[in-house]
Amino acid sequence: MILALDTSTPACTVALFAADGSLFASRDEVIGRGHAERLVPMIAELLDGRRPGAILVDCGPGSFTGVRVGLAAAHGLAIGWQVPLSGFSSLALLAATSGETEVAAALLGGHGEIFVQSFGGDPLAPLDALRSLAPEDAAGVIAADLVVGSGAAALVAARGCGRAVDSLPRAADANRLPVPLRALPARPIYGRPPDARPMT
Repeated sequence: MILALDTSTPACTVALFAADGSLFASRDEVIGRGHAERLVPMIAELLDGRRPGAILVDCGPGSFTGVRVGLAAAHGLAIGWQVPLSGFSSLALLAATSGETEVAAALLGGHGEIFVQSFGGDPLAPLDALRSLAPEDAAGVIAADLVVGSGAAALVAARGCGRAVDSLPRAADANRLPVPLRALPARPIYGRPPDARPMT
């Protein structure tokens, strides 16, 4: 079995996949804050005594704290269970759920900016680099008609055209990612520099 975790957004989600890739069970809660307190109990409820043979974790971009919480839990469990650990991008996960041949993913990123990236092809692959931009700037570089994610409405409104689907990443959709997009190193994808900087 494979355990998937996603805490990069206001949602806290976990999923368990069978060896054939089918979804065995999942839990999804939109909690805003408090991932550190809720994640491990959710995992325990989901597993109910079972032990997975591998772990998948959302590496971001998204909430700095949420990304760190998910990665810390995933690394700790992987060490404790001595199982393989790999990562995926929250934007790729959103794109994989769209069913479109070309799609952009956009997540609210703070400071009035959104994380954006375009995807396409079969199998799905990134078409450009991850960026953190104001919606007005993103409107000038994102061409896909369909935009998915919590920042989709802001981008489509700034562009004046296209379709917006408001959604958050779900661990239960991780099996929709092609293998290369769920085999990333399990380290943070922050999308922009941290707000806190060392004093000079």
